[in-house]
Amino acid sequence: MPKPLLLSSLVLALTACGGQAEKTVIPRSDANGDLRYGGLVLKPCALGGDRGDGVEAQCATLQAPENHDAPNGRKIALAVAMIPARSQTRSDPLVLIAGGPGQSIIESYPMLHPALEDVRRNRNILLMDARGTGGSHLLQCDELTSLDETTIDSEDPALLRALTERCRDRLAKTSDLRFYATAEHIRDLDLLRATIGVEQLNLAGISYGTRVAQQYAARFPKHTRTVLLDSVAPNSLVLGQEHAQNLDAAIKRQFASCVADAACKRNIGDPATLLAKVRGTLQAGNLAPVRYRDPTSGEWREEVPRFGHLGALLRFYAYRPESASLLPLILHDAAQGRYESLLSQSRALSGDIGDSIALGMHLSVSCTEDPEIAIRPEDDATIMGNDIVEFIQAQCAIWPKGKRDPDFRTPLRGDLPLLAISGELDPVTPPRYGDEVVKTLPKARHLVLPGQGHSVLTTGCMPKLFAQFVETADAKNLDAECLKRLKPTPPFAGNYGWEP
Repeated sequence: MPKPLLLSSLVLALTACGGQAEKTVIPRSDANGDLRYGGLVLKPCALGGDRGDGVEAQCATLQAPENHDAPNGRKIALAVAMIPARSQTRSDPLVLIAGGPGQSIIESYPMLHPALEDVRRNRNILLMDARGTGGSHLLQCDELTSLDETTIDSEDPALLRALTERCRDRLAKTSDLRFYATAEHIRDLDLLRATIGVEQLNLAGISYGTRVAQQYAARFPKHTRTVLLDSVAPNSLVLGQEHAQNLDAAIKRQFASCVADAACKRNIGDPATLLAKVRGTLQAGNLAPVRYRDPTSGEWREEVPRFGHLGALLRFYAYRPESASLLPLILHDAAQGRYESLLSQSRALSGDIGDSIALGMHLSVSCTEDPEIAIRPEDDATIMGNDIVEFIQAQCAIWPKGKRDPDFRTPLRGDLPLLAISGELDPVTPPRYGDEVVKTLPKARHLVLPGQGHSVLTTGCMPKLFAQFVETADAKNLDAECLKRLKPTPPFAGNYGWEP
């Protein structure tokens, strides 16, 4: 995610709301040798892998009311991690907010760490798993792990409902599922801010995390210094509603790059034509089982190819240009009756998805905040059709729902310094969403990264630009010419990659 040209002078004070200066708030060791960050007591920890390659950090637990409007009721423990600044810190830390909904920011942070070196020059980085994710009172639906993305198109609705009910009833024994959505998350974030004793936060939200950042900034404008939105979900967006259309548009553009590439066109042909052929064959069914090697375990498996395998691959490989570049080749093989690549890639994908998203929290967010989701005739002809919408509707019919703020859909307004960034080929949050958000913010700017997909903060020179933005709180005057050096990823024209 971010990087350089930071002003290195020591910051002695920030201007508080009343015009008074407050002292710089930094973590300090107390008389007992404990590291204290305001009211947080931190202990050394490592984020990421068990192989000794984790990121060194300081970890703590923050107690929060499950229902903020009933502070004397049940408490939940929220996992917090701090990656210390490399030198004298400024008081306003950077807070990263994960996507999903349902992703753990603490678990995903190591992938972002190298890109944040310049931000960490003089600011702490704070991570707090959203309630219901990771180490913060996890709401996972193990009952639904068998319903991976490859089976959505063929699952029995009655089975889906039964498994969802089973998860709901189990989680409800220790959690009130109405209180695990964005409204509670932003109050948790402000509780963290107040606990460490700082006046303002710099927020960086990714995907669904951009919704959280906008909602926090709207409710707590005095406590928001800057906001970065990576892969923007505007407040107007009903999560999941436009995904079928957005995916089709992104895949169309990605396939066009194969047709425009001489080697790909010669060796592969037109991916759109191949997709139509493979889709028809898979939806017709009656295929024989195919033996393939599981890429995660190395074991041999046997499975009947179904449209769900293809749908999952198209849906998630489109997120990143590197994986999208494989799709024409996989479709070419499948069109020739060779399904081994399709099945093996889908197998690897389903495991990754199930492990990374807390489905219980995901449902609490979606069912509370996006009740408008609806089946639309115009989506029937898309690759995904209305399958995802029907899936969400079936689960939300039986999932507890909290209260949504009456202003939830209102666009963010005001003089807030905000930087929005989008990938040109993003299949989930296309650039037009970023355009929508910055319209109501005179100090905002939207940068579109050429040839890129979803989640782009770590791409090219974006880390440098982000660090400059956090330091200066000025998006308008960033010199973003370096982004023009980004190039699309060529499609694979054969089994050994693309041709020079």
